[in-house]
Amino acid sequence: MTTEFVYEVLRQGDDTILFVDAQKANIVPSIEDNEEIMQEAIDQLVENRTLTKIIYSQRQDYEYDYSQTVLLAEIARTYRSLLHDTHLSLEALQTHGLSEQAVNSRYTFIHGLIRGSLRSDPIGCYLLAKRELRKTLVAKDKSVSDDEFTGYEAYEKALRKIIASLEKTALYAKAQPYIEGMRVGDRKIYRGIFYPQIKPDFMFTKVLTEYPKGAEEIDSYTVGEAEVVIFRVPDTIHYVYHLTPPEFKLSEEQYLLLETARKILSEHKPTENDFVNPKRMREVFSNVGRDLLEELANKKHLSLQEEELEKLTSILIRYTVGFGLIEVLLADEFIQDVTINSPTGKTPVFLVHGKYQDCKTNIIPTVPEVESWASKLRMISGRPLDEANPILDADITIPDVASARVGAVGKPLDDSGLAFAFRRHRDKPWTFPLFVKNGMLSPLAAGLLSFLIDGNRTFLVAGTRSAGKSSLLGSFLVQIMRKYRIITIEDTLELPVTELQDLGYNVQSLKVGSALGGSSSSEVSAADGIRTTLRLGDSCLIVGEVRSTEARALYEAMRVGALANVVAGTIHGDSPYGVFDRVVNDLEVPRTSFKATDIIVVANPVRSADGLSRLRRVTEIAEVRKHWEDDPLREHGFVTLMKYNPISDSLEPTDALINGESDIIKSIAGSVKEWAGNWEAVWQEILLRADYIQAVVDIAQQNSDLLEASFVIRANDAFHLISQRMRAKNKGPEDIKREFNIWLQRNKY
Repeated sequence: MTTEFVYEVLRQGDDTILFVDAQKANIVPSIEDNEEIMQEAIDQLVENRTLTKIIYSQRQDYEYDYSQTVLLAEIARTYRSLLHDTHLSLEALQTHGLSEQAVNSRYTFIHGLIRGSLRSDPIGCYLLAKRELRKTLVAKDKSVSDDEFTGYEAYEKALRKIIASLEKTALYAKAQPYIEGMRVGDRKIYRGIFYPQIKPDFMFTKVLTEYPKGAEEIDSYTVGEAEVVIFRVPDTIHYVYHLTPPEFKLSEEQYLLLETARKILSEHKPTENDFVNPKRMREVFSNVGRDLLEELANKKHLSLQEEELEKLTSILIRYTVGFGLIEVLLADEFIQDVTINSPTGKTPVFLVHGKYQDCKTNIIPTVPEVESWASKLRMISGRPLDEANPILDADITIPDVASARVGAVGKPLDDSGLAFAFRRHRDKPWTFPLFVKNGMLSPLAAGLLSFLIDGNRTFLVAGTRSAGKSSLLGSFLVQIMRKYRIITIEDTLELPVTELQDLGYNVQSLKVGSALGGSSSSEVSAADGIRTTLRLGDSCLIVGEVRSTEARALYEAMRVGALANVVAGTIHGDSPYGVFDRVVNDLEVPRTSFKATDIIVVANPVRSADGLSRLRRVTEIAEVRKHWEDDPLREHGFVTLMKYNPISDSLEPTDALINGESDIIKSIAGSVKEWAGNWEAVWQEILLRADYIQAVVDIAQQNSDLLEASFVIRANDAFHLISQRMRAKNKGPEDIKREFNIWLQRNKY
């Protein structure tokens, strides 16, 4: 056995790792399944007392982590202790009148246990010792002389020493509930204690293949060829998201093929210029990788079907120019956020799931993996990530999979290494009907916002982290009529610009320097970017997030664009006054400039009483009045138009809205002949918009695709055209609603 293994002790950070090259071994190196492997591991722990991990490398890496290595190390210490225990020596077993043959027989049995089964099968050793003890006690009771009794007593003491030593170990404590009825030599008991993290050679990320002990399976589905199982674990608040990627279902020949191809392809690393066009880069490397795999397969006389070749090529690209298993996670449309904490290799990946919220995964990245991500993010973004610039904001696009916003932090901000947060963007733009469907907006709130957007107001979408601010702002773009030009400004690209361009929108995206992390020397500041838009013609202006000094430039744009175009952005704040405080006191925008804000939409997570559930909701829509001087809160500068009601779980109108006490809405109405001075007509228009959005939601019960932007934009266009045509005939809201419903029925398929 030892000639087939090559042992090496490595040090990585705080870990001392026994790395075992088992490539030439003709057996799978499994501690739980093979007594020889267990014995070899314990022998190594006898010699190297500071080991914290054991890794066997053979096509796949089998890693036994610290908690499992500690169990074996304790057995190694027990072995050392018993080996030199004087109570177990030949002299201790010798008593007057006992034959030399009997003493040697007992000594041989005891040290056979210690030198043999204690290292290869500690629980079997315990059972053998217990069995021998029972026989000894029976024989002791039947002893016919004092010398014979004394001999059995010494033997009993030695056996009890072995038994007591093993009963003190953590391995025995874990095995104890399952020992009864166990047969010596049965390895089943170890399979419930030792479970290596397994990863193919070509992967850096480790994956726990075993399902969590005692967990209840509550859901399962597939993502491409990957299998996802959701578990509920007793006495914990986390769900477990268990992923089995397609790379774990390959044959040994395919593993070897991929590892060889990866080594060859890794010599041709992509450059920064390659990452300018991710889709084109993937196509190039996919073609090269496919040809390489086909060539290697032919040399090895390995026959690959077309679909097998496609799968292997996809896996190869993930682990060379891609982000490994992160790409498999981002392909899951239920996943919203993926976080990787430092120190790397210590903790699993965590994620936020659309149905099960906060989940722990069975995926553990390694140091080489996260360092590879950092290098790729530097090339993709053109921004630094080093000790001088320990924060990096970037956006990534994985063709045919997903796009995501990525935040990375490193030393010295994170003294223990690198940490990442991936915010997955929805595959398609959010829409008002989608938000009504999932409860974030009420139909009336959607109708009100539609009215305000068509009225070319200025908006700030506020909220805490992960409140859905950017998603809500993206839905504003879908609600803007396609005839208007839109300019977006972002430091990381989150708004659905490409998708809207494909749907016929006149939209231009501008990317500016990051306000949080380091920016490249070629990037334009956000403030300069906003000012540039004022020279790009008549346009709606959408700012991804207001974070820093660009706030002054945004308010300059608001004042210039007032009554002409929609100006909107997101900002952190949990209330209208919280937004005022941040804009004026933190971002140093003059108080009088803040009055350029017309509408503040507040989105916040709403939690259940037990704190375990979290829903995204718009909790307030407020207008900012203009007749105050110093403090809008004290001088009634904020008027709440709609407020979230936790009992009904809905955004409901306030008396101010119902009674028409809104300066902003009156201002919009004042420029329309049919609405000027007629609050009832304005209110009916808002209700009409609420009804047409709800009608889309209702009809989408038969076909959920009708909630997506491609159909919602058509429905918005139809609503405006029908409104124009019917009003030219002096028809009212009920006629418009009827005609729109006819259009819906004709176009729902």
